[in-house]
Amino acid sequence: MIYTVTLNPSVDYIVTVDDFRTGKSNRSTSEKILPGGKGLNVSMVLKNLGIPSTAFGFIAGFTGEKIKEMIREAGIPAEFFPLDQGMSRINLKLQSIDGTEINGSGPEIPEKQLMLLLKRLSGLRSGDALVLAGSVPPSVPADIYCRMIRSLPEEEISVIVDASGETLRQALPLHPFLIKPNHHELGELFHRSISSRREVLPYAQKLQEAGAVNVLVSLAGAGAVLLDADGNFHESAAPEGTLVNGVGAGDSMIAGFLAGWQTTKDYGFAFRMALAAGSATAFSDSLAEKEEIEALFRKI
Repeated sequence: MIYTVTLNPSVDYIVTVDDFRTGKSNRSTSEKILPGGKGLNVSMVLKNLGIPSTAFGFIAGFTGEKIKEMIREAGIPAEFFPLDQGMSRINLKLQSIDGTEINGSGPEIPEKQLMLLLKRLSGLRSGDALVLAGSVPPSVPADIYCRMIRSLPEEEISVIVDASGETLRQALPLHPFLIKPNHHELGELFHRSISSRREVLPYAQKLQEAGAVNVLVSLAGAGAVLLDADGNFHESAAPEGTLVNGVGAGDSMIAGFLAGWQTTKDYGFAFRMALAAGSATAFSDSLAEKEEIEALFRKI
């Protein structure tokens, strides 16, 4: 079973505004509400690909109830830990203005609730996979991802970490099965500017030396690369398409990789699935569907 963790899920209010003007009253031309958060995105794309998963997360207030309702309606099993104070965040995403977002801060998560999650993770079994995705909320200890990994039983559990900066750096010695920085996040780790696929290789090797098993790096329109556990370097340009919405593309890559790996245990296949899933979401106004992913997979 694949489990995903979203520490700070959200209600995403996605609006399109033509001719947006600051300081003026603007009207939307379209709007929709979706559950948000990187772990939830991974679970939703896995569901679209026919791969089961269970979503973990913390929720609070009426917005938390809305998140739980939307995830239930999507057919995704979930275990949400309720919080007594605050409310789950609302993220405003202005889809027509170059991806501009206004993200809420979310509720405080007390230590006793974190302990409930850690206890639940201690019950995972050999062969399971755990996806830790997204930034760490201010109220949560910065080493929470490391604590979650250490709470796992001493069995063969694949941990996927999609984080940046110090959160990612701290997780490396714990040998995550997969990490997925984008090229900007990779450059920040090494104080370098990275713009091409070939430039990624020496830094991906350094991340492997630090403990990562597989290193998947997305480069937006320039495609993606994978340095796999066997030392093979996979690279590909992105398939042709029109960028519609970049939100969730990286999360879709993780879902695609996991779906491909579970199906074939072939890193090359998993890499192509990752790139196809990420691109399909980027070319859509919502998270990618199976048919869209399969169509792009055939072009990679």
